Amino acid sequence: MRTGMLVCVLAALAGCGGEAPKQAEAPKKKAPAVMPDVWKARIETTHGPFVIEVSRAWAPKGAERFWKLVTTGFFDDSRFFRVRPGFIVQFGMAGDPMVNAMVGSTAIDDDPVKEKNARGTVAFAQAGKNSRSTQVYVNLKDNRELDRAAFVPFGRVVEGMDVVEKLYGGYGEWSPPGRGPEPARIQQQGNSYLDARFPKLDQLKKAAVAVE
Repeated sequence: MRTGMLVCVLAALAGCGGEAPKQAEAPKKKAPAVMPDVWKARIETTHGPFVIEVSRAWAPKGAERFWKLVTTGFFDDSRFFRVRPGFIVQFGMAGDPMVNAMVGSTAIDDDPVKEKNARGTVAFAQAGKNSRSTQVYVNLKDNRELDRAAFVPFGRVVEGMDVVEKLYGGYGEWSPPGRGPEPARIQQQGNSYLDARFPKLDQLKKAAVAVE
């Protein structure tokens, strides 16, 4: 009897009666192949994630460009290279200078200004007519002067604004006129320049379409 009981106990520990049926895993949702009119991008950073809700109605060309940059991994493993507390956080230059050379040289046409540069809104940087490319900023306050300069928001931060406000801003404005990174050197050298000269800059680890 003792032998029989021992065999039964051992069999139970090993999965008596065969392996329990595995529960079928729910299929993972995939990002849509075509950009929706409204969608969200999840940005993973050194301090955690934040989420940008993008609206085609706000700026169709800007929304489409941001979609392409997110879905092709352009932003992955890059840096928040321009952080001015109380003004903006800027990102959008690839860590790989070859990628910057290929993608950063292509600009898109302007969108009409429909939304204000209110706190939490997101827009492309620009240097004049039809010059928007890959650099993006988040407004840390209401920046009405950017409305007058025709900077066009295409979305807004809907989760994690506290994360955006924690990003390191100790280097101040970029150079010139400040002592922060030089845009031309970021373009040419990417992360190797930033990590060597500005090691405290926070990382943009990954950007992806948020699937709900």
